[in-house]
Amino acid sequence: MRKRALSRVTVRRKPGDHRRGWLTAGPLALPVALGRGGIIANKREGDGGTPRGAFRPKRLWWRGERHRRPATSLPVQRIRLDDGWCEDPADRHYNRPVKVPPGSKADRLARTDGLYDFIVEIDHNTRPRVAGRGSAVFIHVARSGFAPTAGCVALTTSALRHLLARLGPRTRIVIE
Repeated sequence: MRKRALSRVTVRRKPGDHRRGWLTAGPLALPVALGRGGIIANKREGDGGTPRGAFRPKRLWWRGERHRRPATSLPVQRIRLDDGWCEDPADRHYNRPVKVPPGSKADRLARTDGLYDFIVEIDHNTRPRVAGRGSAVFIHVARSGFAPTAGCVALTTSALRHLLARLGPRTRIVIE
């Protein structure tokens, strides 16, 4: 039996460290890594900030060759080797998934370090998409020691899998 999706998930910074925080989801309180710039209201491309606001999860991207499909109510997309994300504000595909040709230096979703083994795509800067207001803001797997991200929210693999089981398309992700 599938658990009911959470209506709200809240992310707050940890007192004394703007690059770390806590994600609360119902009775869960999970440590997270935040962007190197902390939580900021006026997100810009490349600033390292995690955007403040209320968002919805759009879909889960996952590495099927590394992990079994996780339980979630979100739409699921298996990551292929040529999947990437456009972070170029001058490109018409800015802040959208793209196919990346071999040899390209574009941001690939199929990373070797495991950080993108599970990616929750959120609706930051999607309607409307504004060039330069931030792209590729995800919830994904954290680096060792919860090192800061480039602007995402990151959890341990086990915490993220646990959270995925409770996320649905109507869950509000509030970053404050």
